[in-house]
Amino acid sequence: MRSRLTSCGAFSLFLLGLWACGVPSARPEAGGEAVGADVESRIRARMDALDAKNSLYAKHLPTGREIAVRADEPISSHSVIKIPIMVLAFRDAEAGRLDLDERHTVTADELRGGMGLLRTFAPGLQPTYRNIVTQMIITSDNTATDIILRKVGRERVNEMLEELGYRETRVLTTTGDLFRARWIMEDSAYASLTDREVYERGFPRGGPEVTEREFLFEGKHWFGRTTAREMSRLLEQIYNGELASRQASDEMIEILRRQFYNSRLPQRVRHQGVGVAHKTGDGPPYAANDVGILFYEGGPAIVSIFTHQNRGDFFEVEATIGRIAEDLVNNWK
Repeated sequence: MRSRLTSCGAFSLFLLGLWACGVPSARPEAGGEAVGADVESRIRARMDALDAKNSLYAKHLPTGREIAVRADEPISSHSVIKIPIMVLAFRDAEAGRLDLDERHTVTADELRGGMGLLRTFAPGLQPTYRNIVTQMIITSDNTATDIILRKVGRERVNEMLEELGYRETRVLTTTGDLFRARWIMEDSAYASLTDREVYERGFPRGGPEVTEREFLFEGKHWFGRTTAREMSRLLEQIYNGELASRQASDEMIEILRRQFYNSRLPQRVRHQGVGVAHKTGDGPPYAANDVGILFYEGGPAIVSIFTHQNRGDFFEVEATIGRIAEDLVNNWK
């Protein structure tokens, strides 16, 4: 080491002086790739490498630093749009329009396919509306979602968003109507199917033609619409207690912390002392969204990542989202 410093002369001493003053050195990731200071370029490269339409917006709340990758382009929200539905439910509770402790009897006609646990119970289950809102978020329960949407009103969710200045974020349909539309794509005669009949049929299954139609359906029929910047702003407003009382805002954050699905934002950081309050949105293998608040020493940071129309490796999409969360935690302190 001594001979190396001698041969390099004053320039090496200058570099050592920079390191001593706190200039961060690159350190290898698990895959051997160095994490340098230019986190924005690194994250943009990760997003651009995916064979999918995608967008991202991240903000370090203590400093206001931002990263935006196609952050203002409207994109399919999938179940991420359930966050503003939750917000209106808590606002209605505070206004006396909704009793979150009231029990609701789940009927057979209310059952929905896809994500969630409520459909695994026999009809007649009586969860509270607080339970239903919680399941809508932590298991992305579609039965719960349509129950709450009917209770608070889809148009009222969109009116709230418009009043709050959200130009793109909207709930476009119910999960029942969305799943029916998939059958109508097979045959227009299916337009007469009831919600219960759609649930009992499940989803169309078949060969390559059905797979291609599913890809086309995912690109055309959206449960909700948003942008990465707007969804991050919504999370920041929840964090700051701007949309409801501090108590209600903290409860919403706690619900988001209890998210069951941890294969994206929390994938690499949850065992590194990082708390993640987040909501996924799914349309595998064509879409994988995750938006959330990363709680860590030197944070928090907010990040919204959307991917849809994916033709690449779905597991790589999830891994990329996990790597981006780690990039933010490692660099934004």
